Formats: sequence, C-alpha cells, structure tokens
Amino acid sequence: MSSRSRKKETDSSNAVRLELEIKQKMRDGTRLSSDLYFPDYKGRFPTIIMRTPYSTVEGFQKVFSDEARFFASKGYAYVIQDCRGKNGSEGKYHPFRDDAQDGYDTQEWCARQQWSNGKIGTIGASYSAWNQWATATLKPPHLKAMICTVALPDPIINVPFQNGALVLWMAQWMAFVEGKKNTSLKIYDNLTKLYDHLPLKTMDQAFGRRSEFWQQWIKHPSADAYWKSTFYENNFDRIDVPVMHISGWYDDDLIGTHLNYVGMTNGKKSRSPQKLIIGPWQHHVNASRRFGKIDFGESSLIDLRDLKLKWFDYWLKGSNNGICDEPPVDIFVMGKNIWRKENEWPPKRAKHQEYFFHSNGKANTSTGDGTLSTTKPINNETPDHFEYDPMNPCPNIYDDSFSAAEGPYDQRPVERREDVLVYSTPKLGASLEVSGRITAKLFCSTSARDTDFWVQLTDEFPNGYSMHLTEGIIRGRYRESLERPKLLSPGRIYEFNVDLWITSNVFLKDHQIRVDVSSSSFPKYDRNPNTGHKFGSDSETVVAHQKLYHDSEYSSHIVLPIVPN
Repeated sequence: MSSRSRKKETDSSNAVRLELEIKQKMRDGTRLSSDLYFPDYKGRFPTIIMRTPYSTVEGFQKVFSDEARFFASKGYAYVIQDCRGKNGSEGKYHPFRDDAQDGYDTQEWCARQQWSNGKIGTIGASYSAWNQWATATLKPPHLKAMICTVALPDPIINVPFQNGALVLWMAQWMAFVEGKKNTSLKIYDNLTKLYDHLPLKTMDQAFGRRSEFWQQWIKHPSADAYWKSTFYENNFDRIDVPVMHISGWYDDDLIGTHLNYVGMTNGKKSRSPQKLIIGPWQHHVNASRRFGKIDFGESSLIDLRDLKLKWFDYWLKGSNNGICDEPPVDIFVMGKNIWRKENEWPPKRAKHQEYFFHSNGKANTSTGDGTLSTTKPINNETPDHFEYDPMNPCPNIYDDSFSAAEGPYDQRPVERREDVLVYSTPKLGASLEVSGRITAKLFCSTSARDTDFWVQLTDEFPNGYSMHLTEGIIRGRYRESLERPKLLSPGRIYEFNVDLWITSNVFLKDHQIRVDVSSSSFPKYDRNPNTGHKFGSDSETVVAHQKLYHDSEYSSHIVLPIVPN
C-alpha cells in the first residue's frame, strides 16, 4: 500500500498536480518509490507508467518530468517509478532480474488507486522499454497499450552481448547506474584509456566500482540459464497488447525494435495492432537531423509526442483519431531522405540478392583490389589475408560524447587500415534501394583458437565519403550456437554467418555499395584476445592471422534486400 508520508506540489501553470516519493510495496515486501503526476482536478484517469533506473542521471530527470507533465495535462495519471535499488526505491538493483514482477505489481497497485480508472499504458525508452516487454510476458490484466522506444532485445542478442562479443559500451552504462545514486561520466578523465583496460573481469574496478552484476555478466557470456530466465522474445504468444515501436537506423539497440515488431506481427494467432516508426536517428530518437556531415533534412524530425498521445488516446480513452486506420509502418528511407508508409516490415516485395566478394588476394584497404558483384566466383580466386592484433584493433567511429556507437559517419579512416578488407561495386548506373534485413556469409580460417569477424555495409558517395549504414559481429566460438561455444581449429575453414540486422537506404546513381570486413570494432565491442581462454580472464593477447575465401567452393558474400523501383 502507499506510504502516508506524501509530498505534494501543484503546478498551476500547467494544471498538473504532483505527489512525490510515493511508496508501493512489491510482493516480496520491497518498497519502490514513484513520483505521480495528475491533472489538477478530481477524477479517475487512465494511467501511464514509466519505470526507470535513470531518474538521477544527469539531464534525465527533466526529460522525464516534462513528458509526465505533458500527459497529465492531457488527462492522464503518469507514474515515474525508480527501479529496485535506484534513487528512492529499496532493494538491490540487478539489471534484467526483477523488473518483470516489479512491473506487474506496480501496474496492479496503480489500477487499485482511487485516481485510476484501471486502464494502464506503459512507456519508456531503452532499458525502460525492455522492462515493459518483460512485464508484458506475465499478462498483467490491466495493461491496454505500450509505447516502446529503442527497446533492448534478449540480453545475449544485443546487450550486454551481441553474438558472443561483449558490447563494451556497457561498461560505461555499468559505471553510471551502479550504486544507489547514478554518476555522470564527466568524473572520468580518460574513457579511452579505461576501455583499454584488461582483463575485462576487473573493468568495474577500473571505473571505480565494485559491481556484482558486472561480475555475473563476465561469468555468463553464453545463453545459459542465467540469461534464459530473463528472455521475453520466446514469449510473444503470451503478449496480446497494442504496441507502438520506435527506433532509429543508427540506434545501437535497433535490433530489439525490429525483432519485437516482427515477433508481434508474424505470429499464428490474430494479435492487437502494432505500429512501427524508424527514423534516421540514434539511440536518442528524433533529436537531430544532422550527424557529422550528413543532413537528413527538415522532414527527418517529426512530432513524435503527438503520435504518442494519439496512440494512448486511441487505446486508453477510445478516441477515434484514425491512428490505426493508416498503414502500420513508417520508415525513413535514407538516400532519398523521405518518409514512406508500408503495410509490413520488412517489405515483402524486397528480393534478396547475393553480392559476392572478389579479389586477387589484395583486398586490404579501399585502394586494394576487392570488388563486389552479383556474379558468383567460378575460379579459385586467391583468398584475402590480414592480421588482427587485439592491441591495435580496428576502431569504431563514433561521436565525441561516447554516447553513440552508430551514425552515418565517414568510414574512410577505417578503410585505410591493412586489417580491413574492402569490397565495392562499380559506380551504380541507376539508384538502388536496400530495405530490410541484411546478412553476410563468410568463409574464413584463422591461426587462433578463437577470434571475431566483423562486417559493415557502407554507401560510398562520388566524393569518396563512405557512409556507415549497418554492421554486425560474430565470435568464433559461437558460430554454431550462442548456448554451446566451440573453439576453433587453427587453419580450418569455417562458415561464419554475420547478422547486420536492418537498414533502409537508396544508393543513388554514381554511388557504390561497399562492404568492409575485419575482426574488431573497438570500443563498441571488446577485443577478442584470440587465446581461446575463459572469457574475461586475459590480460595478454596474441595476433591472429586471418584468411577470407571467395572462390567457387567457398563463396563469401553479403545478402541485400533489394526493393524494386
């Protein structure tokens, strides 16, 4: 039940009334803390819940409060709850562990209050989107609609692990969410040096933390029982809730939005309507039209708050505002820089075309002889070689804030490196659209017992600018299964399937389609030390000698979904 020690505030300028630090008791007796925002008049209101571990992170509190005031001014009760162990909430915060049940209990508590009409919607971004999905698998009876922005998928698919590689950016996430109060990353003098730290199992200490959950992550790099208990994407058949899915082509967690929309629309039974919106944005969606030298135009920014309001008005208030009468998918097609409505995602009319790698064995750097074409190799082409040195890894090109690993940034600095193989088509004689899911199949050998292979797709402009579109990685020991790792036999040729996930881009006339292959993208991903030792234990590394094959028997290639004009 709620605490009697309530703090009240009235904001007359926005006709919003607040009750702060209200306590809700969970099933195990732990009391979680919430701030409540209401219209400044009596009534029973549809209720929106946002659960977060970030309420004390620098800059987040105002963003949360502004959104809460907006919805309260539109006739909703809005609840901002601190996750277990964060800010005013009791207990211990352990990511991905308690949020499903806590979310369920919070919804039930809200539905019983005299200010709620029993219709519950949930909202939130990133981790706050993940915990919505976790809760939804428990089928809370009052949940009527969700808005999930940049949702995380199951933990071993994207964060903290992606196909066996640790997403190293999660170290900074650990640093500012660990502990009772969150901390700005500004306290760290040199993040670059911190990411160089080995072994990984003591990286929490390098950041000045003693993190229980970081230690658990290092102990569990595979899809074992520790992680399976947190999975929600094998439970889509238990979720029958209308969801608005929002992400950006350069969102580091785009994988989750894609998988969730597909999972909720491709099931056997009839489901509640889903809506998908993907713009040319990073993890902080709808925030900027320009990234470096790329400007996606004025239309790239939309009135996202109005769309969210219409979604909740339709499902929680019964407003006939037409939001479900239009096609369910809105995607921003880069290159042409236009929004387009679709009836499904990925587009069913797309034709999957294989583009094969070719060279005379010297595809290293963008000045090498690597080419890309739809013609399958018919001769025994010479394989390409490179050395992967974990102490000099291929870098990820990111913004200066360390807050976004993805963006339409120029990849030419990467493509000048000898440890990067580059394959490009000739200049296109006509524009060509790629929209949908992208995969690469590599045939490679290595001198190591374990190593990584990384692939990215870029759009090369006539002036040489090589615009990043999407990328993916696979850790060698997880080539067959994320559950049962198997080390490699040096010198043996293996098939590595790399998922580059999704994009939508028109390669304009005189542009070139380009694919880069290497064995690292640091510090987005941890460096594979190439030793084959227990994960996270290595302070030393070894150099791996890599070969990529593209001949009639081992025809390495990428598969692109081509949308006809």
